Amino acid sequence: MDCFYAAIEVRDRPELAGKPVGVGGARDRRGVLTTCNYEARKFGVRSAMPTFMALQRCPNLILLPTRFDVYRRESATIRAVLQRFSPLVEPLSLDEAYLDVSEHRGAPGPLAQVIRELIFRKTKLTASAGIGPNKLIAKIASDMNKPNGQCEVTAEQIPEFMAALPVRKLWGIGQVTEQKLQRLGVETCSQLQRFSRAELCDHFGRFGLELYDQCRGLDDRPVEPGRERKSLSTEETFSSDLRTLEDCEDQLPELVESLTTDLREKEASRAVTKIFVKLKFADFTRTTIERAGLTPTLDDYRMLLHEAFARTGKHVRLLGVGVRFASTEAADQAQLALL
Repeated sequence: MDCFYAAIEVRDRPELAGKPVGVGGARDRRGVLTTCNYEARKFGVRSAMPTFMALQRCPNLILLPTRFDVYRRESATIRAVLQRFSPLVEPLSLDEAYLDVSEHRGAPGPLAQVIRELIFRKTKLTASAGIGPNKLIAKIASDMNKPNGQCEVTAEQIPEFMAALPVRKLWGIGQVTEQKLQRLGVETCSQLQRFSRAELCDHFGRFGLELYDQCRGLDDRPVEPGRERKSLSTEETFSSDLRTLEDCEDQLPELVESLTTDLREKEASRAVTKIFVKLKFADFTRTTIERAGLTPTLDDYRMLLHEAFARTGKHVRLLGVGVRFASTEAADQAQLALL
């Protein structure tokens, strides 16, 4: 969906059409934007930006509180539309999902157009689509012709499509990893393709294997309709063990950045109940520290890291950070009990 939360707010308040709108945050206290519309993005405003910074860039930004009950209702309507065309729907967040239409008789491009038009008739909200032979290609293509557009990449077009693609478009690459790649002289996928699997593992640990496949457009993950996830995490196994707490701290910002990006893109509406840090040591023993009442910020993860590392002081081969969610079903039942 195109700037889903902000689009709903503008739809429900027609007087806001054409004006810069942000959702989340507040003018009178610290906070970050959940999302914003395209009018706001013209000023350099973006999701997850601190509110004060967004207002510096766009003083006329209209800030509105989130209404997740409304967003969930619209998401359910959209999901029902998708399920008319295939039972294989894998939601990524309230406003994004994979749809496997390989068994549908219609050509995928025209079919995507039909689905987008039906969503608009049902919700008065525009959607963009990426069509590809796998989830990676479809995901990248979905951003190519936003808003209210679609992009199709066939299997034969993948080599050319990937060659000029900036590496920042690949999953799991945040600002820190992008800068590391730039130091290696890599800005596009074709440049990344020059590295062997072994070389990428030397530089990026286990994530190097994923980079090797991603930059070539390779992805064999099936579309998996499933239950609501209970947690979200990111981790890295290092080619050389981290010997000190300071070594671990140096790796922490990139992991937290990757997790924050995933939270914003996949689980923005979910309430975080706990955060955790996981360590696997050189002798393959492991420890996990988790705490309720903390937030998924670098400072809080650093505090847990100190506690986890102090348990043994052993060299670390894997470091991970994550969050645990409140169950949406349980939350809904709790709310009903109050009525």
